[in-house]
Amino acid sequence: MSTEQAIRERLAALSPLSLELVDEAHEHVGHGASGGHYQLTIVSEAFRGKPPLARHRLVYEALGDLMSRQIHALKIEAFSPEQF
Repeated sequence: MSTEQAIRERLAALSPLSLELVDEAHEHVGHGASGGHYQLTIVSEAFRGKPPLARHRLVYEALGDLMSRQIHALKIEAFSPEQF
C-alpha cells in the first residue's frame, strides 16, 4: 500500500466530507529527509467547535506511526463543514 493510500485509509476514521491530499515531494528534491511531503485539506464534523490545534491533533492521532515513518512534512488545513 502506498503512503498516500495509507493516509487516506487512516483519515477515514474522521469521516471526512472532503479530503484533498497533494504529494509535494517534487518540491523537496535533494532535501535529504526520509518520508514524504504532503499538503492536506480536510473537512469533517469532527472539527466542529474545535480550535486549529485540536484539529491538527485529531489528524496526527489518526495517522499514528505514519508521522514518524512515512511522512516527513504535513501541511494541514482542517475545516468544519460550515467553515468550508
